[in-house]
Amino acid sequence: MNPDFIEALNDIEKEKGISKEVLIEAIEAALISGYKRNFNSAQNVRVDVDRETGHVGVYARKTVVEEVEDPRQEISLDAAQEIDPGYQLDDIVEIEVTPKDFGRIAAQTAKQVVTQRIREAERGLIYSEFIDREEDIVTGVIQRQDARFYYVNLGKIEALMPLNEKMPTDNFKQGDRVKVFITKVEKTTKGPQVFVSRTHPGLLKRLFELEVPEIYDGIVEIKSVAREAGDRSKIAVHSYDPNVDPVGSCVGPRGMRVQTVVNELNGEKIDIVRWSEDPAEFVANSLSPSKVLYVGVNEEEKMTRVIVPDYQLSLAIGKRGQNARLAAKLTGWKIDIKSESQAEEEGIDWEEQSDLEVTGETEEENLMLTDEEEILEEEQVDSDETDVTEPEEELDPADEADAEEMSGEEETEDEMKS
Repeated sequence: MNPDFIEALNDIEKEKGISKEVLIEAIEAALISGYKRNFNSAQNVRVDVDRETGHVGVYARKTVVEEVEDPRQEISLDAAQEIDPGYQLDDIVEIEVTPKDFGRIAAQTAKQVVTQRIREAERGLIYSEFIDREEDIVTGVIQRQDARFYYVNLGKIEALMPLNEKMPTDNFKQGDRVKVFITKVEKTTKGPQVFVSRTHPGLLKRLFELEVPEIYDGIVEIKSVAREAGDRSKIAVHSYDPNVDPVGSCVGPRGMRVQTVVNELNGEKIDIVRWSEDPAEFVANSLSPSKVLYVGVNEEEKMTRVIVPDYQLSLAIGKRGQNARLAAKLTGWKIDIKSESQAEEEGIDWEEQSDLEVTGETEEENLMLTDEEEILEEEQVDSDETDVTEPEEELDPADEADAEEMSGEEETEDEMKS
């Protein structure tokens, strides 16, 4: 090897961030095994690469003994003192044994070692970069798909997205740019592997952190997330500043902030509710957009009993139980929902027990109400208003005829007066 080789190592150190000293030590270790393999040597040797000139020397290391039994490993005291009179018993003597054609072997070995070390270092740097970004959001490009994964190019590495981590509403084509959530980073023999997801609740949380400055600044915090990817989600938010409305901050002016998140998630409906330390209030808020009349809390069983108006029962439960299911995930409490009529039938006297102040949703919390739910709620209100009013007394046919005659006589009298 020559000085150009040392210069090349200096360039690698600057470009790849791999220490030149680490590379040289690896080359020396590889040359030792290469020397023993190519020259059938069993003796103890040391390889030295000059850091300035690139000169490679091989030195046999022998122990000074009184009587030599293995000349490959030992040297007599007299022979050692001929080299240097200062040698004593048990000292190590180094004798240069560099073969004439060792330069070619050294060059090939050095090339292999440097290439391998560069590859390992790059893998290490990629792993270090992405292990710090676990549970973070990144933007990638869809490369291809096979029977198990979508392959997403993140620039320095190709991430794997299992097919079941794709949202039902996603319809990817090659070259599409998508935001994904890094769920796991693993170090394998083939290098680091990064796994990403589009269905993880963390994706929703990170999207709001990107869109809402109050969350980034720590004024507003997302306390919990419940998500059924591609369909509907709920997030609970809390403000540490009494002058900042957490729900309004997440919704944004004219709903722009939440709409940006909805667009990224292909129209996934999002309910933003206010978090509370009081489980009764938190559960009531989590059932938004349904109105809640009463919440009874059972601390031992971690269960709540919720009573809603009759016309709000189906809205509180949601389509296929979705609203109640998401509310339970969001709060961590089991929720048993009953209508006023059901409560009366079971003899539950909730009106005297109720101390719940939250009886309906705020305007901001209702912004994400779906069209289907609005129509359902209107129909329920129209139909149930007639049910809750007192029914009029029915008249007998004879009484009905008398009433019509009286009405006709009154009309005739009015015409004569006019």
